Amino acid sequence: MTAELELRQAACALLVLDDPAGKAAGTRELAATPVYVDAGRVLQEPVGVPGRPARPPLVSPRDVPGRGVASVEARAALLHALAHIEFNAINLALDAVWRFAGMPDEYYLDWLKVAGEEALHFSLLADHLRILGHAYGDFPAHDGLWQMAERTRLDPLARMALVPRTLEARGLDVSPAIRAKLAGAGDEAAAGILDIILRDEIGHVAIGNRWYRYLCEREGVDPVDHYAVLARRHDAPGQFGPFNLPARRAAGFTEAELRSLEQSAISGRDRPRSA
Repeated sequence: MTAELELRQAACALLVLDDPAGKAAGTRELAATPVYVDAGRVLQEPVGVPGRPARPPLVSPRDVPGRGVASVEARAALLHALAHIEFNAINLALDAVWRFAGMPDEYYLDWLKVAGEEALHFSLLADHLRILGHAYGDFPAHDGLWQMAERTRLDPLARMALVPRTLEARGLDVSPAIRAKLAGAGDEAAAGILDIILRDEIGHVAIGNRWYRYLCEREGVDPVDHYAVLARRHDAPGQFGPFNLPARRAAGFTEAELRSLEQSAISGRDRPRSA
């Protein structure tokens, strides 16, 4: 039976939904539905990208509540921050599907898979928040992930470089410490969710690496050298250790890329604050 649902238009329709639970459920359903891809069609961006609920309020990162585990309330704030990351990750994956025309079909199917898994992560965290007496939207959050999506909306190479390989890869570095804190607080269920997220995020960053290298080869640029160019051009945040090198290797970072990452982290740490 031939698939009747065109993937990129379906992803765009989900992206503008503002109900988090509905978006997560619809994304998981799409990821399990036979689709076809119209890669050549240039779609017009609809009003309301991305669709988001009225809550949580978006504030400066310095105004986001602390993320400890000493109390149920603090643990809820931490899990809310993670849920917000995963909700943004659904939007980012759906945006990668609809926005960039002219890629191989496998690109779109890869990012559909990512979107489905991010939707699962969000749902798991939202369900656990309810067990703690809270819901997604109860705490302020910031918009750093989507701001980088805005900066890279015209360039798929920059998007692959600076979202999955930079901002999302940071999750590989910090997840083990967060998991340990949650387990130490006795929240084994939350720690188990972090295990699922880390396992899947290695694959997501690997997909970012795959398509970043594909686009570098297509444009005739060196992946290591051009990454530094893109990071400066789009004002990417500095990256600081410690780095989860085993996870980054599993996600496809080369030794040359890891050396460059560690060198830039050292130089950034030594740079004066006024620079």
